Amino acid sequence: MFVDRVIIELQAGKGGDGCSSMRREKYVPRGGPDGGNGGDGGSLILESRLGVNSLAAFANRRMFRAPKGAPGQGALRHGKQGKDQTLLVPPGTTVIDAEHGFVIKDLKKHGEQFVIARGGRGGKGNAHFKSSTNRTPRERQIGEIGEVRDVILELKSIADVGLVGMPNAGKSTLLSRISSARPEIADYPFTTKHPNLGIVDVSEGKSFVMADIPGLIEGASDGVGLGHEFLRHVERAGLLVHLVEPMPIDNTDPVQNYKSIRSELCEYDASLGERDEIVVVTKSELEGATDVRDGLAEATGHDVLLISSMTGDGLRGLMSEIMSRVDLRRKRMIEAGEEVTVLRESDLVRTPAQQGKRLPPHLAGPTQDLSDKVQAKDFDQPSLDDQPSQEPRAGGEED
Repeated sequence: MFVDRVIIELQAGKGGDGCSSMRREKYVPRGGPDGGNGGDGGSLILESRLGVNSLAAFANRRMFRAPKGAPGQGALRHGKQGKDQTLLVPPGTTVIDAEHGFVIKDLKKHGEQFVIARGGRGGKGNAHFKSSTNRTPRERQIGEIGEVRDVILELKSIADVGLVGMPNAGKSTLLSRISSARPEIADYPFTTKHPNLGIVDVSEGKSFVMADIPGLIEGASDGVGLGHEFLRHVERAGLLVHLVEPMPIDNTDPVQNYKSIRSELCEYDASLGERDEIVVVTKSELEGATDVRDGLAEATGHDVLLISSMTGDGLRGLMSEIMSRVDLRRKRMIEAGEEVTVLRESDLVRTPAQQGKRLPPHLAGPTQDLSDKVQAKDFDQPSLDDQPSQEPRAGGEED
């Protein structure tokens, strides 16, 4: 089940109460106060993690509560702290305050985390208030209440390329041909009910992530059809690939369909109208596909590609064009000081400690640079001339 928007209540743990206790033992005439402090309540932490694909874990649970701290006890025994609870969300999740509507945090990268609800502090026991003027304090502190927040988790898929177009334009078929994704494919409109992500490997070391967005129709930005619920997934795509069907099943004009989708994208977000775009006519095996391509090229003033996901014609050229534009965008991001987002676990650079492996001593110690070709004798040793000379003491003799 794909879930991209949930409203949940987060409640951090309450701090444990401090203890008020007096030490009374035989042969200990001056026991004094010995009440321990309460433990701090657990906090709730949100962390983005690769491999988590949707917010389905939050769909059937309204409240998440962290453990509370244990109260203090006599004999200066402090209460146990409540364990922090980490909630995993997909990269690209926006955390919004449900009451006031402002964005708290945008978790875009793998491993990003922050405390969304902080646990309450534990109360102090009466031993904390002991002083030279107050040797038998009776007061203690009650543990603080943990933070309670209502938040909206909204997923906006992070992809290099977003596929847009009318229903039955061939978006899911194209994604299944050039990636390992297997979206549902059928010969009726609105087959795709939720966005699908696929990683396209163009060559060794070169790949991009493509998102298949449910079909858009006129009025999608106002809530018509299914696309209005998923237009947010196009926001992060740096490149849009607009697929146009040459012979729509409703006998509409392909050029007019292209203009309608462009208008809906601009009404939803004006920046989408300025986004880099590749216009593609699909199903080139059909008659009239070439004429539709020429008509779109004349209407847009740009080159329009012609492909067929069924026969494979033009797919290699489309992948190369997408890869070149994605590389150019990544280069600009690096030059601007931005970090290119990692989108799959295999691209993560992990240290041996993160991988759970322990290096042997000869690879982790002072001899880690040695090998069969590089021996200890190959390292430069300080010569006698480089060593500081010892001047004889006054009197001309050395000890």
